[in-house]
Amino acid sequence: MRRFITTLAILLVVIVAGMSALVLLVNPNDFRDYMAQQVEQRSGYRLALTGDLRWHVWPQLSILSGKMTLTAPGAAQPVISADNMRLDVNLLPLLSHQLAVKQVMLKGAVIRLTPDSEAQRPADAPVGPRDAAPPVSTQGWKFDIADLRVVDSLLVWQQASGEQLNVRDLNLQMSQNRHRQAHVELSSRINRDQRELRVTMNADMDVSRYPQHLSAVIQQLDYQLTGASLPTQGVAGQAKMQADWAGSNQAFTLKDLAISVNDSQLSGSVSGEIAERPQLRIDLHSPVLDMDSLLGLVSGGEENAERIAPQRSAPGPVISRTHEEEGVSEIVNAIDGEMALSADKLRWRGMDFQQVALKAASEQGVLTLNTLEGKAGKGEFSLPGNIDVRHNSTAVSLRPAFTNIAVAPLLKAFDMPASLSGDLSLTGSFTGTGLSVAAFKRDWQGRAKVSLSDAEMAGLNFQQMIQRAVERSSDRVHGPDEATVNSALQKIEGSATLDNGTLAFTTLKGNTSMIDYQGKGSVDLVNRQADFNFGITVIKGWQGEGELVRRLQQTPVPLRIYGPWAGLHYSLQVDQVLRQQLRDEAEKRLKNWAERTQNSETKSPAQKLLNKL
Repeated sequence: MRRFITTLAILLVVIVAGMSALVLLVNPNDFRDYMAQQVEQRSGYRLALTGDLRWHVWPQLSILSGKMTLTAPGAAQPVISADNMRLDVNLLPLLSHQLAVKQVMLKGAVIRLTPDSEAQRPADAPVGPRDAAPPVSTQGWKFDIADLRVVDSLLVWQQASGEQLNVRDLNLQMSQNRHRQAHVELSSRINRDQRELRVTMNADMDVSRYPQHLSAVIQQLDYQLTGASLPTQGVAGQAKMQADWAGSNQAFTLKDLAISVNDSQLSGSVSGEIAERPQLRIDLHSPVLDMDSLLGLVSGGEENAERIAPQRSAPGPVISRTHEEEGVSEIVNAIDGEMALSADKLRWRGMDFQQVALKAASEQGVLTLNTLEGKAGKGEFSLPGNIDVRHNSTAVSLRPAFTNIAVAPLLKAFDMPASLSGDLSLTGSFTGTGLSVAAFKRDWQGRAKVSLSDAEMAGLNFQQMIQRAVERSSDRVHGPDEATVNSALQKIEGSATLDNGTLAFTTLKGNTSMIDYQGKGSVDLVNRQADFNFGITVIKGWQGEGELVRRLQQTPVPLRIYGPWAGLHYSLQVDQVLRQQLRDEAEKRLKNWAERTQNSETKSPAQKLLNKL
């Protein structure tokens, strides 16, 4: 045992002595020109190292450098600059004074993908014939390092529009084998418009044919987006996909895409071309798509906001878009393409939809909704139209068609009192500015034909109201027992117009088995006021004096419903009907009296009374 320990100690001393001698005998600065020459020969990029190179022995034999830059041919700024660089090297090749780098590590680097860092054509470069096809470049940046680590660095990417995107806290670990099969682990964060995106990725890549072709299998992609105008918990999820890039036509494809977004899941494919105006094609399917969770919609939130905001009866100028509209505007103005989305279940503002299908196309800032349809309960809806985001305000044109859609959840979704229930059928055309519910209430116009079946107004029973009012005013007639009174209005039909916050019903007709009614009115969506006038006729159920019963069955009773949504008032003018009945009855009796006394002296007083009536 003692001999074994002694042998190990001697071996350790020899190794340490050998490495020390190697460090003393081999000057790392001798490799400076060699490294710069090799980089320029293989890629055309110019490597510059500032300061002396020095050895670092433990735990890995490495060469440490000071500030380094890597610059493309003719570029004004380096594509990579770092305050220090570490090169992990193999020991044995150093014995023959050769450098074999195992891993390159950059810490605190700045990576620039900007026009100033791109390779530039030399001013004295030869110019070919005008009609000649441009040469196809087979040379590009070749990553010939087995392992690369980038720690706590910054990526600056300047887009074609001139905007810069800063990717901070960039941590990258990339390794590849001799067949140029690479493994990549990446984490970073991006801050923009008071929002922060954190990304962590784990992927395998095939870079054997880069830059002509690049493919990757992304096993894990975790992300979280937080900040202004987002849900409190943010937007977070995971994704898996197979990605392909074709450098010849700048085209990409995302296949076998599976992504989760909060409580929603999506699968399908995305493809496109990165041209002067990018083209995008999206084909996705979702078993569950919760828009409330994605948009941070809270029931009643917009209603409360409107109560706090100053009320106005006339539309005001549209100053700016909402954050959601800004996002839609930026995408539609920058990208053309097509989108197909199907969702088995979709939730929006508390409403649940099934079998939703969307087919849309974007061209030059105009988004065309060719198909937007689905089911809600036992009803169906279709909502084609156009969204124009080319100007400062979003212009919207929709042609809705609803069939048997439950009206109570729809009213609640638009922050209106759900005091009316039934199944809504509607066809119409609407235009306006803005995509939010608040914009719909203020800045939209249109008209529609409306039909509501199995309608019922909470707290308002027209038949019972009239019955009680008549019984209080007269003891000669009474209505049916309350057990037989039905508050349901079997069907309501009419037409409506929307004009910058005023929803006017020009005609309304309804009936049940016992009443008929018609009327008109308006709703002030901004000031949350309503004013309706009805003429209601109770056609069945009366008992009592025959003449008065016939009068009630034929005469509409005026009813006005008005006031704020939170406390509606009503005015029922039954006394007009009763006074008219008394007037008609008195006139009839006076006529009979006058006829019986045609030749008597009392004719003149009877005729005078008739003239007064």
